[in-house]
Amino acid sequence: MTVTAWLTVVAFVCTYALIATERIHRVAAALGGAGIMLLIHATGAPSAFFSEHTGIDWNVIFLLLGMMIIVGVLKQTGVFEYLAIWAAKRARGRPFRLMVLLVVITACASALLDNVTTVLLIAPVTFLVCERLALNVAPFLIAEAMASNIGGTATLVGDPPNIIIASRGGLTFNDFLVHLAPLVVVLLLAFIGLCRIMFRNAFRYDPDRAAEIMALNEREAIADRRLLWQSLVVLALVMVAFVLHPVLHYEPSVVALLGAGVLVAATRVTTEEAIREVEWPTLVFFAGLFVMVGALVETGVIGKISEAAVGATEGRLGFATMLLLWASAALSAVVDNIPYVATVSPIVADLVQANGGNGPARALWWALALGADLGGNATAVGAAANVVVLGIAARNRTPISFWQFTKYGLIVTLVTVAISTPYLWFRYLM
Repeated sequence: MTVTAWLTVVAFVCTYALIATERIHRVAAALGGAGIMLLIHATGAPSAFFSEHTGIDWNVIFLLLGMMIIVGVLKQTGVFEYLAIWAAKRARGRPFRLMVLLVVITACASALLDNVTTVLLIAPVTFLVCERLALNVAPFLIAEAMASNIGGTATLVGDPPNIIIASRGGLTFNDFLVHLAPLVVVLLLAFIGLCRIMFRNAFRYDPDRAAEIMALNEREAIADRRLLWQSLVVLALVMVAFVLHPVLHYEPSVVALLGAGVLVAATRVTTEEAIREVEWPTLVFFAGLFVMVGALVETGVIGKISEAAVGATEGRLGFATMLLLWASAALSAVVDNIPYVATVSPIVADLVQANGGNGPARALWWALALGADLGGNATAVGAAANVVVLGIAARNRTPISFWQFTKYGLIVTLVTVAISTPYLWFRYLM
């Protein structure tokens, strides 16, 4: 590698260490790291700000912005209080039952929406219900972020890397349902079991609080019915447009911005009220992270790592599949899985063709999808949903540290990827 490539690696590792140790605020670390990448010419303005493959992913930034505005308007209607009371009553005030309910809802929603949108919608409900039951909200938020990444693995639209894989591999929405959805059901059940063990100290049942919840009427929580219906109509249209992306060909970011614009224009909500709930630090953090990861791509670092991994397989399909699964999980824990998949997918396409193109060789695509999607659970910055949840927690004065998230994420990733290993082997390679 060149001197610039080595400097890029050093800068990235140092910045990542600052984020992980929380020596300085993660936004400051990400911006500082991005600045260093530009300073050493690991990337430049055209690549950092305008390139589709190595620059800031504006689709992600504006998708987040649009959905944050929609959620901010919804918050004024009282619908999140309604859902919080409804969920708590269905769980009869039992903390573990509540977590299971929220995890299942999150995972199912993430299969149809992208996982970031899902956590933006479910997080306000979680804060309210945990406040009502006097529960520590952090375990619930961590579990929801991980559930969104697991559930999003099941479909083409559930996680952005899946869209890239489908495009490169000629895969359809139904292909993902047939090949990955059955495994995701198993992974979700295993994850629920892990939650019972990992967060056991958080499940403190308070019968008095539970009785108070059961006495509440959730309908009384709705503060503005007209605004609620207007917001729900816009949200439903946005969700339908997300699902119909292969037909409509509108990017999710465009749909989210249009929905936010229509909602603000058609209601009595002021611009100031609409943008009050936007997590600006989270958006800035993403921008810095994209520039840093783009520099790794631009200097060829990620590409060389991937090529070395593929070259080591020497045409052995089974070994290649297992290596791709675990290497993707490891790398996606450190760098954002979107640019990683964009970089690796051409190599995987060549490897699939070299092994016959169809049949067992397509296991390589599923290995890439599972490794990239599930590996995102390993660390606090491994997936967009994780970063958003940490940002929401910080805004609500209940910060979740990098290691508080990661110590659970590593366990979940190891278990889910381990379960995926025999699934791939026995279904495609035997």
